[in-house]
Amino acid sequence: MVKKRQILVIGNNTNGCTPKHEKIAYDVGVEIAKSDSVLITGGLGGVMNAASHGAHDANGLTVGIIPQDDASLANEYCDVVIPTGMGLTRDYLNALSADGVIVIGGGSGTLSETCASYMYKKPIVAIRNLNGSVESYIDDYIDHRKNIQIIGVDSAQDAVKKILELITA
Repeated sequence: MVKKRQILVIGNNTNGCTPKHEKIAYDVGVEIAKSDSVLITGGLGGVMNAASHGAHDANGLTVGIIPQDDASLANEYCDVVIPTGMGLTRDYLNALSADGVIVIGGGSGTLSETCASYMYKKPIVAIRNLNGSVESYIDDYIDHRKNIQIIGVDSAQDAVKKILELITA
């Protein structure tokens, strides 16, 4: 049996999540499910909920790694919930659980997860023009280490296609 690819989707939580973010995240979730990959999110609202919803509707497997210690706090579309009780430290679990990362907008939490992914050289794809915390790093590096370039794309379909290419490269 071959291990399934695990793709982390990060972005705006409920605060700051626009209908555009939700639509893109939903479509990313659908595309991840269609690729027979596992969707990993932080398991809460906003982009996490929308991506999980899309993957769920497309019969994919969804995993939510939540910061709280109560599994009931995860969004309803998480098939597997990992209640860490670790607070924001769980960002490192999310990054380390992923084979690749897709960024959809986001604030400081998204930037934290992106930095954790960057430090562990996980492939990262970010959707352009969503005014997120990672926007200024798209098609560039976060710092002088040049661990991994954050690749910019323009659509949900391109995001999943590109992250799959980067994972299998």
